[in-house]
Amino acid sequence: MHHTLRQYIGLSLLSGATLCLTGCPTTLSQPTVSFARQVSYGDSKAVETVTNEFGSTDLQMIAEKMVGSLLEDPVLANRPTMTLSVVRNKTSEYIDTKSIMNSIQTALVKSRKVKFARSNDEMQAGVDELQRQNQSGLYKSQGKAQIGKMSAAKYTLEGEIVSIVKQGSNTKDVFYKMTLKLYDVEDGSIEWQDEKEIRKTSSR
Repeated sequence: MHHTLRQYIGLSLLSGATLCLTGCPTTLSQPTVSFARQVSYGDSKAVETVTNEFGSTDLQMIAEKMVGSLLEDPVLANRPTMTLSVVRNKTSEYIDTKSIMNSIQTALVKSRKVKFARSNDEMQAGVDELQRQNQSGLYKSQGKAQIGKMSAAKYTLEGEIVSIVKQGSNTKDVFYKMTLKLYDVEDGSIEWQDEKEIRKTSSR
């Protein structure tokens, strides 16, 4: 009787241990699997030919064309203040138009021929900072930025990018056109406008 009971208890413990080994969560750390990969830097200005979709080379070509055209125009003679507006993407693919405008803005700012006011999506940060300085009670009056002193933009930059895609059995042709316009904020007139066209063809 006692021998049979001991056998039953032994079998139960063995079964429980086996189930725990296969089904119970373990606190043992799992080995980390790492992959050895070689990473190399390339030329950021090199021509990108991976696909015929919109890429870094297209962005750079558009920015360089627009900046060069604007810097040659007499509209910048007195270092006016500008702001960035929207660039409508009318293509069938995702294009970061904000990145295009940032590249254009960076080059224009570095030229020292243009000043930029905050754009609509940047304005709230400026308002918050003015309120923090003037309403928090943390700052002395001398050197504090005064409300109502922002420079208004005389001009606004806006535009659109479109594409035409043609595809055959062995060839795909993509045509891009970026149009950029400089509007006078007060009277709405176009003071400058230019375009950049890009055609890319791929074959099987």
